Amino acid sequence: MDLRRTWAIVPIRGLATAKTRLGPDLDPAARRELVEAMLRQTLAATRDARTVAGTVVVTMDPAAAGIAHEHHAIGLVERAPGLNAAIDAARSVAVARGATAVLVLPADLPAISPSVIDALVTAAASVRVAGDLEAATALVAVVADRHGHGTNALLLSPPTVIGPAFGVESRAVHHAAALSAGARWLELDGPLTLDVDTPADLAVARAMVGPLGR
Repeated sequence: MDLRRTWAIVPIRGLATAKTRLGPDLDPAARRELVEAMLRQTLAATRDARTVAGTVVVTMDPAAAGIAHEHHAIGLVERAPGLNAAIDAARSVAVARGATAVLVLPADLPAISPSVIDALVTAAASVRVAGDLEAATALVAVVADRHGHGTNALLLSPPTVIGPAFGVESRAVHHAAALSAGARWLELDGPLTLDVDTPADLAVARAMVGPLGR
């Protein structure tokens, strides 16, 4: 495995169309403000992380792509059907720019920061298996959500070792794919287990990290 040129991939459907499950708690204007604030926080974190060589934001929304450019990231407006196809497209862009690894970070992680990202990549880079050099040639590392079912961060080295499989029970699907590919599997804990998908998640995030949004 080689994490020396790790590129971040940040998928986001759009500023107005993301996080519709928060509708009962937030009106459209408040929801858009929250989505934009979390995207900006994510992009500031990947921009300032020492272990990230570059960032690709993949989105259907030109406004989100514009925010990517403000943070010195690539804004890829992609109409591919589905989240995983969009991540695939962004991964191709990162590989074309020399990525030796990719780190997929959805833009809904309220505790993300440069130091959190650096700690994740550093922990993955430290993986060694005594007396078995081949075991560390490919790596799939994840941070699951706080329920243990979803995937909040996915680190792949080399970038194409497995395909992204975000969706229902994605942690287990990524694990099975890693085993099938003969890759080293690493599951990490920490602040990125916290995401914001539902009103309950939003309440937990506010309790743990304080107010979200501007």
